[in-house]
Amino acid sequence: MELGDYLRLLRRRWLTIAVVACIVFGGVVAYTLAVTPVYQSSTRLFVTTQTSDTASDLNQGGLFSAQRVSSYADLVASRDLATAVIDRLGLDLTPDELIDNVSATVVPETVNLKISYSDPSPREAQAIAQGYAESLVDLVRQLETPVGTTDAPIKATIVDAASLPTDPLSPRVARNLALGLVLGLLLGVGAALLRDLLDTTVKSEEDIAQKLDAPILGGIAFDGSARQRPLVTSLEPHAPRVEAFRVLRTNLQFVEVDSAHKVFVVTSAVPEEGKSTTSVNLAITMAQAGHKTLLIEGDLRRPKATSSLGLDNAVGITTLLVGKVKLEDAIQRYAEADLDVLASGAVPPNPAELLQSNAMAQLLDRLRSEYEVIIVDAPPLLPVTDAALLASQADGAIIVVRFGKTTKDQLGQAVQRLQQVDVSPVGVVLNMVPNKRRHGYGYGYGYGYAPEEARPND
Repeated sequence: MELGDYLRLLRRRWLTIAVVACIVFGGVVAYTLAVTPVYQSSTRLFVTTQTSDTASDLNQGGLFSAQRVSSYADLVASRDLATAVIDRLGLDLTPDELIDNVSATVVPETVNLKISYSDPSPREAQAIAQGYAESLVDLVRQLETPVGTTDAPIKATIVDAASLPTDPLSPRVARNLALGLVLGLLLGVGAALLRDLLDTTVKSEEDIAQKLDAPILGGIAFDGSARQRPLVTSLEPHAPRVEAFRVLRTNLQFVEVDSAHKVFVVTSAVPEEGKSTTSVNLAITMAQAGHKTLLIEGDLRRPKATSSLGLDNAVGITTLLVGKVKLEDAIQRYAEADLDVLASGAVPPNPAELLQSNAMAQLLDRLRSEYEVIIVDAPPLLPVTDAALLASQADGAIIVVRFGKTTKDQLGQAVQRLQQVDVSPVGVVLNMVPNKRRHGYGYGYGYGYAPEEARPND
């Protein structure tokens, strides 16, 4: 992925990133507020050796003190010293509890020893740190005093008494919050990347181009009112969805330009992609442009086109093919757009056989000679073979792809179904595209460009 791909990913998955970041940040805040604060108090000791004032003695004394101070740091973690601290302060603690919270470090290149103690109580931390320093001074005196003498050649002196801590050692609120925010953003971006990798649905021209070599004829923006008002005739003349179908109509006119009478099958990979609504509205806009247009309800299994137009589908293709009615009697008129409609007729037990029959081929030939444009609303390609059979008798197939629902594999399999009958899709209609993603799928859809209302002073 290039930088531009990452930026597009951030724009597309910003909500995922924000949710993950908020969850992680909230968890860090909750942990920071719930954890018991721990304070640390420190004291410093200086180790010296009694020597003469000669340079060599001073040097040897310094080396000896440096060696000794490392041993004293190790003694800080001894049980005997912890017991001495408990006895000195009268603590109700065990030696192991003190050892777990005490630490000693030698300041590099010096004979200084730093003792630190951590405790939820700042005053307790101070008292125990001071107790450790005083007890270590006594222990050094005992260990370093030769038998039969009262003076030790080496001694430890407290140079910095234990301080009373005011800020907790942990949790460090500012640091935790900063780390929580950074970690949340990183995990959010990681989750967005993972989701993007696992998301195989079609969302871009690149996704479509991976599966077929056909143009995007148009993009229909998502409209929450489409279920209540599916037809473009129920919308304002300059509504975005109306303009989108006009763009689709215009682009479709450049397909099969050498044919004066065109038959297009509109289908999809799977159900619920919006292919019936697309078929109906495309046919309406074709008729509104003055083309003599026929809409054929070619889905003999689950016909929906005529019901959306408010027409009856009791008489149609099936009754025509079995010779029960004449063509003139089967054609209905949708008056609002001067559109002729041939319904599906009664649902037959053998739709595929009817669609690939000679009678169906002859019917299409006759209709082709009478209409400039024929739009066939066909079933989806993957569940049944009906759409492929119809496409083999038409000038091409238009595949409706639902943004964010149709997967790349489904689109690829749909194209294969058409190729098996020597049909190549003439184009794709990307349906239900979120308004924020409307750019790039054909100028005009989703923008809205209605005439301005006349103002009183104009």
